[in-house]
Amino acid sequence: MDCKKVGDLIYTLRKEKGMTQKEIADLMNISDRTISKWERGLGCPDVSLLSDLSQILGVNIEEILLGRVNLNESVGGNMKKIKFYVCPQCGNLLTAASEANVSCCGRRLNGLTAEKAPDEHELKVESIEDELYISSDHEMKKDHFISFAAFATGDKVFLVKQYPEWGLQFRLPRLGHGKLYFYCTKHGLFYQLL
Repeated sequence: MDCKKVGDLIYTLRKEKGMTQKEIADLMNISDRTISKWERGLGCPDVSLLSDLSQILGVNIEEILLGRVNLNESVGGNMKKIKFYVCPQCGNLLTAASEANVSCCGRRLNGLTAEKAPDEHELKVESIEDELYISSDHEMKKDHFISFAAFATGDKVFLVKQYPEWGLQFRLPRLGHGKLYFYCTKHGLFYQLL
């Protein structure tokens, strides 16, 4: 851990928040001289203080330890490039419009990679008036089911959460051309073009 980098980051983030060293020190029940020492690179925060410092500054502990905040590159808002993240512990579903650092249940999550659905896995899509009716005969048991489906166009995402022992069927508005994503808890993320 480079104390100079850590100190520079703490200083920058403190200034962004419009806080004084004293204000941060009071929130952490430590001396403002300690904050000054960190910012000058003469020492680093004790491990026991990192959680509070992380909360106050609004950054991950890992970023404090590295002494830098990793910023994402600004990309266009094409929702067809949406990233899906599923927590293996609790099943929580998270999405991001571009690359992101995502964690759940104390674990860093990797974005799922969508594969083109083989014919036998494709969802059934029927056109009914101005909507699409999506259904599937896919198994929907606790250990093997489709947990979500999402339809993404260039500027919109329509997301449907599914649960075991429910039949997979839902309607979505006709939004134009896009990708229909669905996540099988056993086989991963698939897509088909609509």
